[in-house]
Amino acid sequence: MRTNNQLRITLGAHNAMKKILFSLLMICCTLSAAAQLASPVKFTVKENKVSDSEIEVVFTGKIDAGWHVYGTDIKDGGPTKAELTIEKAKGVKPKGSLKAKGNIHKAMDDMFGMEVSYMEGTATFVQSFTITEEQYEVSGYLTYGACNDENCIPPSDVDFEFKGTGKPEPAQVASNNTAEADKKGNEKVDEAAAIETAAEEMKQTEPETTADSLAAQTDSVATTTSDTGLWTPVIDELKAFGEDNAYTSEKGLLAIFLLGLVGGFIALLTPCVWPIIPMTVSFFLKRSKDDKKKGVRDAMLYGLSIVVIYVFLGLVVTLCFGASALNSLSTNAIFNIFFCLMLLVFAASFLGGFELTLPSSWGNAVDNKANKTSGILSIFLMAFTLSLVSFSCTGPIIGFLLVEMGTSGNIIAPTVGMLGFAIALALPFTLFALFPTWLKSAPKSGNWMNCIKVCLGFLELAFALKFLSVADLAYGWHLLDREVFLSLWIVIFALLGAYLIGWIRFPHDEDEYDEMGEVVVNHRTGITRFFLALCSFAFALYMVPGLWGAPCKAVSAFAPPMNTQDFNLQKEEVVEAQFTDYEAGMAYAKQVGKPVMLDFTGFGCVNCRKMEAAVWTDPTVQQLIRENYVLISLFVDDKTSLPEVQEVPENGSTTKLRTVGDKWSFLQRIKFGANAQPFYVLLDAEGHPLNTSYSFNEDIQEFIKWLELKK
Repeated sequence: MRTNNQLRITLGAHNAMKKILFSLLMICCTLSAAAQLASPVKFTVKENKVSDSEIEVVFTGKIDAGWHVYGTDIKDGGPTKAELTIEKAKGVKPKGSLKAKGNIHKAMDDMFGMEVSYMEGTATFVQSFTITEEQYEVSGYLTYGACNDENCIPPSDVDFEFKGTGKPEPAQVASNNTAEADKKGNEKVDEAAAIETAAEEMKQTEPETTADSLAAQTDSVATTTSDTGLWTPVIDELKAFGEDNAYTSEKGLLAIFLLGLVGGFIALLTPCVWPIIPMTVSFFLKRSKDDKKKGVRDAMLYGLSIVVIYVFLGLVVTLCFGASALNSLSTNAIFNIFFCLMLLVFAASFLGGFELTLPSSWGNAVDNKANKTSGILSIFLMAFTLSLVSFSCTGPIIGFLLVEMGTSGNIIAPTVGMLGFAIALALPFTLFALFPTWLKSAPKSGNWMNCIKVCLGFLELAFALKFLSVADLAYGWHLLDREVFLSLWIVIFALLGAYLIGWIRFPHDEDEYDEMGEVVVNHRTGITRFFLALCSFAFALYMVPGLWGAPCKAVSAFAPPMNTQDFNLQKEEVVEAQFTDYEAGMAYAKQVGKPVMLDFTGFGCVNCRKMEAAVWTDPTVQQLIRENYVLISLFVDDKTSLPEVQEVPENGSTTKLRTVGDKWSFLQRIKFGANAQPFYVLLDAEGHPLNTSYSFNEDIQEFIKWLELKK
């Protein structure tokens, strides 16, 4: 019989565990809600008085992790550069051009074929003005572009307006007086010419109101608001299609969870974890001989503690690296080189070069603490000891998973991935505690576990090349072009097949002995290893045609882009848009009775080009778009000026629409509740959605499924 105190302790332990899990869930939900609408850069503007005759307007932007803002020296045809537009300058004149300051990175962008400059973390732009009159007033706006590895936001504006007093330099005052005198002297000369010119213009034509001019006015004015049905918000209609569970972040989270789950099962089969399972389960059952239910409960709490530890690790990564977690690693060359080296070290460890272990004193300290405590704290410390002791096997797997999860761009990806990893790792402890007889039929420890480690070493080596490829593209070294990358992968997977078949052996592989105690040289290959070797050899051969330009779509997400290959026999074309105007395209779609594929894109959107090169070139995709839809591409960075600046209400404030790109960006925000590109929507001729939206996802089959209106 339990005493009341014991019952209180047990209930308290359960309540504490519930509070921990509830807290983790609330943090995940909060982080997820914060990532719905991309607002990765927050600018502040201030005026600096350099001297009595000079001022500076300073724009300082705080950039979320994983995003970058482009500089001022981008050539035409590249991504959106930072530009300053001065709308009013009374009593001042610009001194030089807009300058970017701070830690400016320069890298070769193969998609645009040019070197680009960008800033991460903090972006600072400065424009100097010389004061020409005692009273001055200046206003305008900064236009900038920002991207991460998956999306780009449309060109955004930061307004500024300053006024004050100063002391113009004497030379400047004299210059102003001379200019004023010249102006008065020329007024009489110009007056007659002006009158004559005006009269001539009046004689030439009278204002005409044609159908075309009326349409242009409607396009430039009426459609900048939601007065027409085509601009009516359809955010709720998109959600009704299951927007949160379709082709956006939630779908990525499921893949990340499964990736973590697979990683956990792989870690489970390593020599550092598998032998511990029967020892741990037996310990809990023996410790509670008189109360089997208590032993089962302790084993379940042990598994739950493992989940809490690794989920907490994912949360720490998320909170430490910001809203986009480790997404910056996918765009930063230095970090990619670092992770390449890290994976090479992990690969060498798995192949038997050395052991990666934490200091033994850490594990001993935690183990001693667990022996001196009781209850749930003791169980939690035992689970923590497992995490430390198994680091040599789980560390490389966790490191790789965190990098992959972080570069997904989803704010809670590391947490969700670690949840899957922990569930897989904790599952056998719980199952064997519930069904102890299963332990007898479980595979015994042996050389097969080292075989798994070696195979993981080959995979870590292959993925190290992926990160090196990103750095190679960023710096324009051209050391790892597509054919070189594929050649190395072909060799790696061919060697993996050779190891599995038994032609190669590593230091940790155990020798096999015959009945006389002599080493068996020609040992037999197991059936499982044979089929795994067959798959590895087949995969290596599959990549061989890629050396001559075959797409090899199974590795397209890892290999460098096709334009880095010197010899390419493949010729592909991208589907071209029928319209670049929303109303004109919708009117045509209504006339011909076809639905619309709306493509929010940008001239400087790198990932838009990636989608077009990787997905839109597929023959099935091309056929579906051309035959079934009217394709309308709206460029949110189109700098063509509208006939007049439009001021529209948005989120309780006023937004200025100055360019065609501003107009399409505003349409995307108010109608679809999104502001990142690429962004695709399927609409009927009345502007209502036919399916969920689609963003950056290079899975061709998923895109085909989406075009076919299948869920």
